Amino acid sequence: MKTGYLRVASAVPPMNVADCGFNTRSIIAVSDELAAKKVKVAVFPEMSVTGYTCADLFHSSLLLESVHGCLAEIAAASERWDMLAIVGAPVSDNGALYNCAVVIGGGRVIAAVPKTYIPNYNEFYEKRWWVSGHGIDREVTIGGYVVPMSCNLMVDVCGVKIGMEICEDLWAVIPPSSRLSMAGAHVIFNLSASNDLIGKYDYLTGLVKRQSAGCISGYVYSGAGYGESSTDLVFDGKAIIAENGRVLEAKERWDNGCHYVVADIDVEAIVRDRMHSGSFSDCAVNEVTSRYRVVDGGIAEDGSADDSLYRVVEPHPFVPADDNDVDNRCGEIINIQVAGLARRLDFTRTKSLVVGISGGLDSTLALLVAVRTFDRLGLDRKGIVGVTMPGFGTTGRTYNNAVTLMRSLGVSVREISIVPAVTGHFADIGHDASVHDVTYENAQARERTQLLMDIANQTGGMVLGTGDLSELALGWATYNGDHMSMYGVNAGIPKTLVKYLVKWFASRSADACERESLADIIDTPISPELIPADEQGNIRQRTEDLVGPYELHDFILYYLLRYGFGPHRIFFLACHAFAGVYDKDTIRHWMTVFFRRFFSQQFKRSCLPDGPKVGSVCLSPRGDWRMPSDASAALWIEQCGNL
Repeated sequence: MKTGYLRVASAVPPMNVADCGFNTRSIIAVSDELAAKKVKVAVFPEMSVTGYTCADLFHSSLLLESVHGCLAEIAAASERWDMLAIVGAPVSDNGALYNCAVVIGGGRVIAAVPKTYIPNYNEFYEKRWWVSGHGIDREVTIGGYVVPMSCNLMVDVCGVKIGMEICEDLWAVIPPSSRLSMAGAHVIFNLSASNDLIGKYDYLTGLVKRQSAGCISGYVYSGAGYGESSTDLVFDGKAIIAENGRVLEAKERWDNGCHYVVADIDVEAIVRDRMHSGSFSDCAVNEVTSRYRVVDGGIAEDGSADDSLYRVVEPHPFVPADDNDVDNRCGEIINIQVAGLARRLDFTRTKSLVVGISGGLDSTLALLVAVRTFDRLGLDRKGIVGVTMPGFGTTGRTYNNAVTLMRSLGVSVREISIVPAVTGHFADIGHDASVHDVTYENAQARERTQLLMDIANQTGGMVLGTGDLSELALGWATYNGDHMSMYGVNAGIPKTLVKYLVKWFASRSADACERESLADIIDTPISPELIPADEQGNIRQRTEDLVGPYELHDFILYYLLRYGFGPHRIFFLACHAFAGVYDKDTIRHWMTVFFRRFFSQQFKRSCLPDGPKVGSVCLSPRGDWRMPSDASAALWIEQCGNL
C-alpha cells in the first residue's frame, strides 16, 4: 500500500462450467495482468474455479479432486505476483461441502472463508450442496496446504485488513461484513454468482453502496458472467468497487470476454471516518462478541516512485460532476437555505431584510434566497431592502448589474454612496486617501456594514449576511465589517458552488433582464472592489490574484475538514485533480497560503453569526468545527515546505 490507498480489482474472466483447467488458466492470465498494474488484492466470482452452475456435479469426486490441483496451480503462479487472488471454490471437510472464498498469494494457499447464508428459495437450491460455515473455525487442507477456514477471518495486506463474504451474505439482515468491519476489516470482498433479472442490478448496486456506507469501508464485488450455464439463468458479469457509499468503478456488463475494474481504495479516509464517527466504535463494542483471526497475507509495501492513481479525483469536490446531480443538488441546497432563513424570520416575526448588493456572486445568491424565502412565507418582496453602496472601486458593470437585478426582482432599492462618509472618516483618523492599504479597504467595508445595520434598525428588520464558506476559511472578510450580520445565509456554501447556484436560479427565471444580469454577474471577476478601477473602468482588484484560486482553496478545505488530511496527502490529490491546470510549485505555494490564513484567521470564525449548515463541511464554531484561535500552524507549514 502506498500513500494511504489499497489497489484492488474485481475480475470476471472467461469460464466454462466444470472445466476447472480452463477456468484456472483464465484466473492466472487475468491475475498476471492485474499484478502488472500493481493491484494488491483481486477478487473473482463465486465458484470461479468450477463454475457456479455445476449443480449435482459438486458431489462428483472427480470435480472436487480437480479443484485441489487447480488451486495448487494458482498458488504456484502466485509466487510471481505481489498480490492476493481471492477465488471461489468448493472445499470439503469432515463430510460437509463448503462454498468458499480461497485466498491465494506468495506461492501458497493462505486461508478460506466459507459462505454463511445459503439461499434455498426461488431459483436457488444451494442447501442441496452446501453447508453454512457459521461457527466454523478449523484447519483444512486445500491444494496441499493446511490453512485456517473460518467466517471470522481477516487477512492483513500491508497493514490493511480485508474481509470476505459470499453472494447471499450481502442480502442477509445483518451481513457478515457488518461485524467484519466493526472487528477491523477496512475492505470487504464479495464473491458472487447472482443471476440477472429486470431491475436487479440497480437494487444490487444500491446494496453495495449502502453496505460500504454503513460499514465505512471499501466493498469489492465480483459476479459470475458469460460462460455460466444458461439452462435456466443468465449471468451478466457484475464488477463493482465502492467506497463509503459511492461507486468508484463499475464495469459495463454483458461482456463475453475477460473484463475487470481496478480502483484505489482510500484506506486513510476510511480510518479517519471511523475514528470521527463515535457510533462506529460504540456499535463494535456492542456487536462484536466473537474472536476474529487475522492472517498475514505476506504482501510487501510498495516502495516504488509510481504516483499513478486508479480513482477519479474531482477538482471541485463540492460540485457534483454529473449535470443531473448538479441540478438536484442545487435545488436541495436552496431549500436548506430558504428553510433556515424562513424559520429565523418567522421566529423573530421579522418582515424586513436588509441586504447589501454589490453586483457580485455572493450578494446575488443571498438576494435570490431572500426573495424565494419571502415568496414561500407569502411576504411582500418590498420588505427586502437591497442597498447598493458605491465606493472608490465600484465599476459601472457591477453597479448596473446590482441595480438591474434588484429592480427585476421587485425588491426595495436604496443607493447610498459611501465615498463622502469614508472620506470624512479618513480625515477623522488622519489617513491619506491616496494610500490604498488595509485601512483604506476595511474602512469602506465597515462603513457599508454600519449602513446596513442602521437601515435594519430603521426598518425593523435584520441584516442578511452574504459571505461564503471559502471566505470564512481564508478569513477574507473585514472583522466587524462584512464579517457581521444577523444571519449568514451563505455561510455553508463554498465559492465554487455559489456560481452553480446562481446559474440554477438563472435557468429558472422567466424575466429576460434578470437572466441577463445574472449571466453577467457569473462572468464578472471576483473582487471586493475596494481599490479604484483601472483607466478603462475595469476591475483592478481581483481576489484570486491576492489569495489564490478559489478552486484550489476549496479543494484543500474539503480534504482538510472532511477527512482530516495533512498537506502531503492533499498535495498528492491536488496534483492529480489539477494536472495540466496548475503545476506543482503553484499548488505548493497556494497550499502554504491556505494553511497560514486558515490558522491565523480562526478568530473570525469563532464569533460567526448563525447560518445554516448545507454540506458535510461546515465552519460553524457551534457545530462542526471547534478550534482554538491561537493554534499553531507550524506543523502544517513545515510539511508544505517539504512537499
